[in-house]
Amino acid sequence: MPAGGAAPDTAEPPREWHEVADVLVIGAGFAGLAAAAAAASAGSAVVVLEKMARHGGNSAINLGDYAAWDDGRHRRVALGRGEDSADGHAADALAAGQHYGDPELVATMARGAPAALDWMIAEGGLRLHDALHRQHRGPFRLHLADSGRDYVEALCTIGAEHGVALRTGARLARLWRRDTRGPVVGVSTETTAGRRDIAARQAVVLATGGFSADVAMRRSFRPILTEAYNTTNHPGATGEAIRLAQAVGADALHLAFIEAHPFAQPETGALDAATLCALRLRRQGGIIVSRAGQRIVNEEAVHDMVSRAIVASGARPAYTVYTEAMLNQASALGNEAVAGMADAIARGRIRRAASVAALGAELGMPDNALATTATRFAGFLAAGTDADFARPLTATMLPLEGGPCYAVPHWPAVHFTSGGLRINPRAQVIDIWGAPIPRLYAAGEVTGGIHGMSRVGGDTTAAPIVFGRIAGTGAAAEPRIAPESDRADEVRKPPDN
Repeated sequence: MPAGGAAPDTAEPPREWHEVADVLVIGAGFAGLAAAAAAASAGSAVVVLEKMARHGGNSAINLGDYAAWDDGRHRRVALGRGEDSADGHAADALAAGQHYGDPELVATMARGAPAALDWMIAEGGLRLHDALHRQHRGPFRLHLADSGRDYVEALCTIGAEHGVALRTGARLARLWRRDTRGPVVGVSTETTAGRRDIAARQAVVLATGGFSADVAMRRSFRPILTEAYNTTNHPGATGEAIRLAQAVGADALHLAFIEAHPFAQPETGALDAATLCALRLRRQGGIIVSRAGQRIVNEEAVHDMVSRAIVASGARPAYTVYTEAMLNQASALGNEAVAGMADAIARGRIRRAASVAALGAELGMPDNALATTATRFAGFLAAGTDADFARPLTATMLPLEGGPCYAVPHWPAVHFTSGGLRINPRAQVIDIWGAPIPRLYAAGEVTGGIHGMSRVGGDTTAAPIVFGRIAGTGAAAEPRIAPESDRADEVRKPPDN
């Protein structure tokens, strides 16, 4: 039986379809919208099927960073932040994933990232705020519930210009393939009006995201990720497309590579402006401490390692602690993570006190525990070596002293599933014998093989858009085949304006 519990699908496809289109895209996040826009731009009649009530999915709630080694305006070089290359981008991504990533897939992502970014700017009206190192950033949003929506809407703009039909409330129930060597010919969906069987004259693109919100599925690969972990993901991230693709012969990989985000809200698992403060003010010398006021980890370690250390500390929540001086330094460097602080403090999401000792007392820590920890870390900064956790220290990091001081409470939440369907650089889904499944493509978090054990944040914006664009282009290049039905409603591409 395929991983995840999917049984082989031996049912015959429908003899009569409710509808037929050229390209069917399943999922309306970065990957699906990019695939739809690319396929429609190439002349295909495209239908996007999204099971949630609103398009965007997890893509709309990511942190809004896009990794690209360059862009058409060469923003990084113009801002004096040095040169970069596709090879450098790929090397960093492979290293971050502990070299579990497929070098061909990673190189494809790195090479395609600048062109995909320029595509969204030129045709989708995307506005970039900045280019920090390799991360390109859209306009900052105070509430992270919409941080990735600028990319989503740029892709929607391109798709709408070329006649993409977007339908919500349509959950994928089955992929139809006539035999183990034949093409995927359509899908079944479940809607409020009942089941609909839709044929694809050219191809089906899977872009349904990962499975962070499916506790049973994630526990089947990482048993430690129980109900005790929230998820940062939207509730639709349940992984059924992986199982359904496996049922028609698809291979999968890296399904145990599941990342928890260490800086989520302790109660809900959501990401917010306080998350950005905890995430980014480590660069200025912020430290992560337990409820007992003790440092527990190398703060610069990969998210999964930080998350495990926080859970191992035993008591919820942990805190990222920093000072006003660190905040001012971040602000001077243009770090807009600090823009949401006033609101977060007013809501009690970030705690504030006049000094380190006062902050420890306000948080209920043992007497002077936080102050003692701060003094010890200040000594490490002066010596240039972290004797406790081997954290890389820089000359710009500030000691945790003076005031006011701040603490962001947080706790890990399951955030990203790096594994999924096996694809090749053309975004074709590969079967368990190593061959492409005809007319089946996939992109985004539903796929595996790109990020390895851990990913670079901005790559999870770039990769789905790059591979979505590749998948859509490939799907539109497939020869059209007529479905075996006389009763299907035909979806036609509207004429160009």
